[in-house]
Amino acid sequence: MSNADTNSPVKHALIVMAKRPSPGRTKTRLSPPLTLEQAAHLYQCFLKDTLDLMSQVKEADPVIAYLPAEEQAFFKALSPNFRLEAQKGENLGERLDNASQRSLKHGHRKVVLINSDGPTLPVAYLNAAFEQLSDDRDIVIGPSEDGGYYLIGMQQPIPQILRSVEMSTPNVTQDTLMLAERASLAVHLLPEWYDVDDANTLQRLITDLETTPEQVAHHTRGYLSQLGLL
Repeated sequence: MSNADTNSPVKHALIVMAKRPSPGRTKTRLSPPLTLEQAAHLYQCFLKDTLDLMSQVKEADPVIAYLPAEEQAFFKALSPNFRLEAQKGENLGERLDNASQRSLKHGHRKVVLINSDGPTLPVAYLNAAFEQLSDDRDIVIGPSEDGGYYLIGMQQPIPQILRSVEMSTPNVTQDTLMLAERASLAVHLLPEWYDVDDANTLQRLITDLETTPEQVAHHTRGYLSQLGLL
């Protein structure tokens, strides 16, 4: 049973937006240098490492918001102790808004949504996201180096922010900040991080893993070693 099932009002929600790994549909920009099958398997490792990371955030109920909707069994097997919710919405902005509003309606006081593209993301950034949401900070954003964000958090619904930004562009964070300013919402920015999406960021990940402790991104590290890349 997850903490969310206790309806505890002091708990927060940490939600990962996840897809079922599928060759030719997930992480296709990693091919080349990887095959489509290797890219999909590597994404599954990213996802497992992200779930491990989430488990270290003690004050938050972990949630997987997943796609496709018929893949509940896959995600249940992947992490049986996490709450599972199928993503709903025609685009990413709608899906983020729906996922955040569901958790707020569950009684969670703070909600943070993350992607599953950065297996070496420091857990300190996740803890800081909840800490920075306060009476004088409405939104927290973890900007990605490509112009998007790896994390967004809030204490109240912000559909006017999430649904109005065109996602998957280099201007996502910039546009989000502009809309927040127009709505008189105070934003705290976390440190930048990077998503592993292509050959260049894959090489950066490999370089980072060569100099980080072995427990960091355990699943990703093991698979890259198996491929002879680490």
